Amino acid sequence: MTGAEPAVTVGSDALAGQTVVLRPTGAQHVGSFMEILQHPEVSRWWGGYDLERVRRELLGPHGYAVELAGEVIGLVIFREQNDPDHRYAGIDIALHPDAHGQGLGTDAMRALVRYLFDRRDHHRIVIDPAAHNERAIRSCRRVGFQPVGVMRRYERSADGTWHDALLMDLLREEFIG
Repeated sequence: MTGAEPAVTVGSDALAGQTVVLRPTGAQHVGSFMEILQHPEVSRWWGGYDLERVRRELLGPHGYAVELAGEVIGLVIFREQNDPDHRYAGIDIALHPDAHGQGLGTDAMRALVRYLFDRRDHHRIVIDPAAHNERAIRSCRRVGFQPVGVMRRYERSADGTWHDALLMDLLREEFIG
């Protein structure tokens, strides 16, 4: 099996990684997403999510639940810029801390990036982890994302202060996956 072939067979709407499965989001994921986003190790990066915001921003055609052996361990979303002269996609990911350090976030990102390149025909993907989130930055680098620059005071933290983010991008020909 090559790295590009999924290890898991899934339905046509789901995306398969080597270990994880990305399932389109729905109302059934709200409780799991709330639990993940309210965990202190996650909420420091994903603060301010209440029930309404989860429903509004994380459910729908641009969101996936990250599953491991049928259990929701995280979420991944994408947004698209479809202007033909500036076309690209951006992604965000959050995993429950129990799933950290196992390569599952990298696997989920690879599955989504493969989908965005192969089926949505993007040539560039961006991600913007907090500049001091070393774990996220290492995971992004494993997929092939490269630092572009620091966006100063880019995002509000859960405590109300602003923090910098590292803009990273990935071109189709640089994809490791």
